[in-house]
Amino acid sequence: MEISQIFGIDSKIELLICEAEKKCGHVFDRIEQNTRFNSAKVLKAFSDNKVSESCFGISTGYGYGDLGRDVLDKVWAQVLGAEDALVRHNFVSGTHTLSVALFGVLRPNDEIVFTTGMPYDTLHEVVGISGKKGDGSLKDFGVNYSIVDLDKNGKPDISAVRNAVRNAKVAYIQRSRGYSLREAFTIDELEIICQNIREVNPDAIIMVDNCYGEFVEIKEPLEIGADLIIGSMIKNAGGGIARTGGYIAGRADLVELCSYRLTCVGLGKEVGCTLGMNRELFQGLFLAPDIVANAVKTAVLASEVFTELGFHCSPSADAIRGDIVTAVELRSAENLCAFCRGIQKGSPVDAYVTPEPWDMPGYDDKVIMAAGAFTNGASIELSADAPLREPFAVWMQGGISYHSSRISIMLAVQELLSEGLIAL
Repeated sequence: MEISQIFGIDSKIELLICEAEKKCGHVFDRIEQNTRFNSAKVLKAFSDNKVSESCFGISTGYGYGDLGRDVLDKVWAQVLGAEDALVRHNFVSGTHTLSVALFGVLRPNDEIVFTTGMPYDTLHEVVGISGKKGDGSLKDFGVNYSIVDLDKNGKPDISAVRNAVRNAKVAYIQRSRGYSLREAFTIDELEIICQNIREVNPDAIIMVDNCYGEFVEIKEPLEIGADLIIGSMIKNAGGGIARTGGYIAGRADLVELCSYRLTCVGLGKEVGCTLGMNRELFQGLFLAPDIVANAVKTAVLASEVFTELGFHCSPSADAIRGDIVTAVELRSAENLCAFCRGIQKGSPVDAYVTPEPWDMPGYDDKVIMAAGAFTNGASIELSADAPLREPFAVWMQGGISYHSSRISIMLAVQELLSEGLIAL
């Protein structure tokens, strides 16, 4: 029996998918080469740092002497090319982790420069770009900020960056795109940004929001000039296993300052019980290179399929990618909603639910989201979301199982076909 028969999918869609996979064969080979390298890197870090059953024990209270917590930091530091790392389940989101890092290293009258355009919406109130005076933003504490817009091609304006960062304490780089049609920055592009910042301001702390980017390439930002990188465990870093958490990694002195912000000055990394969470953080890291490969293959396939159907996709299927996200410009609200309904139907959790646009707090337009994940909000699991506005682009990310995600893409095409929005 064909897969299409199991899900009631038009047989022409399965042919479309198979042809797309053939065209993407050389890209899939490149992804597998990266995965082999990253898996070896992770395995060596586990071995070198003597990960054992005792690392998975439960600590309570103050968490003094938590072996697993300390070893986990060392493993992550080695994998990321860092002097030290702070890996904790206590980080409730990527935004929280970024906030801890920013408040950890910035002081009154310091300046932060956002070198890659406007940061994620969820950081606006943290920085003081929006929100109420007195809420405790960086701006409230006397930290100044400036934003360097991207050029007309969606790339960093290097000349403007060089001018802006001359007196900056922190030069901030956002690797992924957010709700933007610019593509994520590759390691090579990040290296150029870092080199130019370093030339004009050797003392600047180069901080990279690494969310969605871990293990997509064989290098991480610390290996090409960044001082501090931050990520979420319910994205790439947790390998689909971690239920919460985040990490901060980089220069040891900066990681220590961040740890003071997470706990308190003087105690830092020495306290914090892990409540039995270490096992899934270790296991998630171990699986992460393979899980990220599945997500990247899913993104590549979606780009190829929807390009064949006449929609503009970015990145293109054969592009060198900086993250796991593909944007598909669907041109109408009807197309966008049908796409999300199809993705939802291919989810392992809540497949019976029909996503509808809603007034999501913090957004000017209605937002539609398709997500059926084992962990709430885990965007390493396949999801698709978008604000209902021109050009009605959807941002699709994740896919812990390539073969299941492949079916979800087929169901998205089927939904468009069934509604008479496309023809095959």
